Amino acid sequence: MVMQRITFERPTDHYDERLYSIDEKICALLKERKELSNGNPGFPHDDAIYNWAKQYGLYPDYINSLFSSMMDEEEFKPRVEPTKFLKHIPVFKTYEHKDIMYTITFIRQYSNASVVYLYSDWDSTNEVFNEDKPHNFFQLSINDTYDCWSEGGGGTDGHMSHHFVVSPALPDNLSGISLRFKDRSMPFMKDQAVLEFEIRLD
Repeated sequence: MVMQRITFERPTDHYDERLYSIDEKICALLKERKELSNGNPGFPHDDAIYNWAKQYGLYPDYINSLFSSMMDEEEFKPRVEPTKFLKHIPVFKTYEHKDIMYTITFIRQYSNASVVYLYSDWDSTNEVFNEDKPHNFFQLSINDTYDCWSEGGGGTDGHMSHHFVVSPALPDNLSGISLRFKDRSMPFMKDQAVLEFEIRLD
């Protein structure tokens, strides 16, 4: 089942209209910041956060939260809810890495989107492996034509499933389509070994 995003509700009906021009400038600066960084701004250093907090009378954690939310802009992009189920397209493609088998068995087709299911399986009887195994949260990308986002997943011992929505819907003929998965288990961590792999559907 695809999760629905919770609709945003205004925290208060109050607004000081004297702030309108300032808030408009903030939006303009956000746009300028995004364009200047080509959508990859990174995160200000701790010294900068501390200096700005001291200079402008703000809490460092408050500034950190603002810049953190700026890094998550894609999470707020309007998303399509799959409607009118059409069929399943069999795939049966696998990728193995460090004793974990990643599998795509089928793609679920809807009139306005596709749903991709990535399964990961490993030996649940290996206690040492289970203790060291990271909890993976994958990101899916295809190309500029398609928007992809995770809808979560779940699992049991030795098995996990990850669900992704793709919009617009993938073609029934999947020849030439490649699914690129990137592990997002620890976002924004420095010097981390990131798992990336590609599954070709042709």
